[in-house]
Amino acid sequence: MMTKNLILVLFILLFISENVQAQQPAAVREKPKVVIGLMIENMRPDYIQRYWDKLGPNGFKKLYNNGAVCTNINLTQHIQSYAGGTATLFTGVHPSMHGIVDKKWYDRLKQKEIECTRDDYYFTVGADTDQGNASPKKLLSNTITDNLKIFSRGEALVFSAAMNRESAIFSAGHVADGAYWYDTESGKIISSSFYLSTFPEWVREFNTQNYGEMYSYRNWVTFMPPKEYTESEEDNYILEKGYFDRWNTFPHTVGRYSRKAENLSPVKTTPYANQIIKDFAIRLMENEPIGQDEVTDFFTITFSSMDYENGNFGPASVEMQDTYLYMDQYIGEVINHAENKYGKDNVLFFLTANTSASYPVEYLQEEFNMPVDHFSPESAIALLTSYLNITYGQENWIEYYSDLQVYLNHELIKKNKINLDEMRDEASNFINQFEGVQVSLPAYQLEQGNSPNGLLSLIYKSYAKNRSGDFLFLLKEGWQPSYKFKKVNYTDQSHIPLVFYGGGISPKIISKKQNAVDFAPTLCHLIGIPMPDKTQGEVISDMID
Repeated sequence: MMTKNLILVLFILLFISENVQAQQPAAVREKPKVVIGLMIENMRPDYIQRYWDKLGPNGFKKLYNNGAVCTNINLTQHIQSYAGGTATLFTGVHPSMHGIVDKKWYDRLKQKEIECTRDDYYFTVGADTDQGNASPKKLLSNTITDNLKIFSRGEALVFSAAMNRESAIFSAGHVADGAYWYDTESGKIISSSFYLSTFPEWVREFNTQNYGEMYSYRNWVTFMPPKEYTESEEDNYILEKGYFDRWNTFPHTVGRYSRKAENLSPVKTTPYANQIIKDFAIRLMENEPIGQDEVTDFFTITFSSMDYENGNFGPASVEMQDTYLYMDQYIGEVINHAENKYGKDNVLFFLTANTSASYPVEYLQEEFNMPVDHFSPESAIALLTSYLNITYGQENWIEYYSDLQVYLNHELIKKNKINLDEMRDEASNFINQFEGVQVSLPAYQLEQGNSPNGLLSLIYKSYAKNRSGDFLFLLKEGWQPSYKFKKVNYTDQSHIPLVFYGGGISPKIISKKQNAVDFAPTLCHLIGIPMPDKTQGEVISDMID
């Protein structure tokens, strides 16, 4: 009897021991030493399908063949921009919570337009310009990188590098060790005193090469012979506006464009921009102590897809395909360098985009007879102004407007003893009558907090009190805002790529519909840290083996 009881006790102890080991979280046991984010601005997921046969084996194909590929991820927000898109991805909440409703908005207290990262309390490090006068303070939510820093008690290293400072800052978060971006005035990689008290010597040395200026004097020539770009329209395609609505064929004389722009911003629209970021990223990995201990470090690298010239060429252009063929090589170099340096099983990569891209209106009209057109905010506001003057009297009722929202003059409305919500209704209903407008909603209705599903949810999830306008509207699919003297990088497309690749990730295709806010909690789960406290997303269950 004693023997049987002893055997039973030993069996139970053995069973408990094995199960305790089996139930240990995999993320704690196998968390990566380094997370490397590969984020792309203005990327349509279907670029990979279209260019597949021309891609090399070590870049996009390596990620897609060996990673977990989410094919149905949507970035659903009212105004698509790389500022708001990055903020949504890295916080796991919508603009209504993180507060980045657009790249710029109107501040009623200061009575001026403000930029989402501009902060003159801090100064530029790395150049004698003001393009580093910036911080993430207007971002109201914690990021993945913030959580990683806090969870590791400050031991995790966090860095970012991008052409545009919004992408660099919002992917780095509030407590990063370094966020770097391109200065269009000096052509150098710079940062803000918010992140750095002393500019690293290795970055200073990198800048002595004057890459921005150097590449501004080089012509952009195609990666392959032009005749091989059979996946795109002809290089001299008549509907392409091109640089300065004039130059739309290869080779592109970047020096001419820089002289015309009177700065080095045209470099951002070429593959040279991504080459600068790739070279800088590799130099950072060589000079910063990333991956040297058991604490997970985090480095986000943001590549561009033609930047502000995206709409003047479009997804079907040779320029776009060429951009991705060059980028494919650069991404392959980053992956190869990281795997060799840290060990293949010690790195977790992710590929995603902070914005998608739309086809130009003219292309959809002329080639496919789609019922789309340009919407003129200037004309719409002029007519709305006349209507409000007729209805309420001759005054400056409109204080500010952007592509898809309007700010009324609250002080003037109060002074004239007019009901604010009544005027919001009148103005919103007026805009609703324009042919290109899908729907317009007044702010008081959005503040009631009843967020429906479907089309209206875009506006509800993006409205932030004290930052958004008095009414917000959506354009019909394919319609795009157009100004007389201003260029806008606009898209209404929400479909973005998402791929996880590296140690612990099994190759698979995940076709279930997911939202961009699911990215943050999923990545937190994979690296074994708490997800952002207020996250509105959920872990992508099919990602977990």
